[in-house]
Amino acid sequence: MDQFLHSKILGREGFPVLILHGLLGMGDNWLSLGKKYAENGFKVHLIDQRNHGKSFHDDEMNYEVMVEDLYRYSKKHHLDHFHIIGHSMGGKTAMHFAMTHPELVDKMIVVDIAPKFYPPHHHFIFEAIEKLDLKKYRKRQEIENELAKDITSTPIRQFILKNLARDKNGLFYWKPNIPVLKNSLHDLGQALPPLQSIRTKTLFVKGEKSPYILPEDLPGIKAHFPHSDTIIIPNSSHWVHAQQPLLFWQASLNFLNKNH
Repeated sequence: MDQFLHSKILGREGFPVLILHGLLGMGDNWLSLGKKYAENGFKVHLIDQRNHGKSFHDDEMNYEVMVEDLYRYSKKHHLDHFHIIGHSMGGKTAMHFAMTHPELVDKMIVVDIAPKFYPPHHHFIFEAIEKLDLKKYRKRQEIENELAKDITSTPIRQFILKNLARDKNGLFYWKPNIPVLKNSLHDLGQALPPLQSIRTKTLFVKGEKSPYILPEDLPGIKAHFPHSDTIIIPNSSHWVHAQQPLLFWQASLNFLNKNH
């Protein structure tokens, strides 16, 4: 059976914008901003990447297959030219996609991720999730209380809890494919191949307080993406678009509308 990425599409017409979430995210994380892009003349595709949200589960999880997923999605929806916005893992997918299919990407916004290698650093989150026996719980608050023993950050816990759903019997389950994602963390940290120069017009957006893009990363960004600019959004960390949605929206809209 053919497996296609699930999406929520906003706006009836306009230039397409494909939005890709990060690890343990989903398209719905971008719903508020997606509506604003749609109100400003874009047709917005909020996409769940494989093993996330409502998209299919599969044992393979790397950028090669995620690029192929996105390519097949674009063909299914008859998209031959579009913008991509990608956060974190979604930004890496976007970069790899622009490298593989440059003719399809008009402009790209990469949110708080660089084209370098990132060592796995989310194991504590997955270990906390895997400790939970979801059959024991009837309320989300009970699950949050248990997660709080290992994950002290309230925003991270709230982000994780968005991945909870209930089945027809009212029992909790995780929407993402937790075991596969945990086992794929090294692959998801991979850098872009060296010496790859991508000519897509690109905006890199860094959260001021985030360690994901460092000053020493800027030459590598410019080498891979010679037609790129990097901006810093103040008072934000890794989830820039959620922490400073107005500043992010203004900067992204200005970039997408520029000379287009």
